[in-house]
Amino acid sequence: MENKFKIKPSKPEASASSSSTGAGNGMFSGIEKRLKLESYFEEGFPVQYLPKILFVLMLGILYISNTHYAEKTVRDINSIQAEVEDLRADYTTLKADLMFASKQSEVARKVKDYGLKESFTPPYKIVVEKGEY
Repeated sequence: MENKFKIKPSKPEASASSSSTGAGNGMFSGIEKRLKLESYFEEGFPVQYLPKILFVLMLGILYISNTHYAEKTVRDINSIQAEVEDLRADYTTLKADLMFASKQSEVARKVKDYGLKESFTPPYKIVVEKGEY
């Protein structure tokens, strides 16, 4: 037995384009006809342009990744700014509470439970001469 393969007869181009459903009417087929891309690939893929194509693809990927990184950084900055605003508000509230709690009248009211009394006589300065200590 001998290996053989059968070559199918090609259909005429006029009947092939008319028999396909909707071929040639789309946007991409119109672009393909205007750019005449088929003529570039008649003899195969043009390998001499492959490094340039890969370089442009690499630049495109780099551009897209840089854009994503910048947008992520902007989102991070916005969230950190919101957090800083919350912390600043907390700080201001706590500082005001501390200032109120450290007033002399508030301290006297809080230590009254421990039996301490507020002194109404002002403090006086003890002066020690050089040879007395």
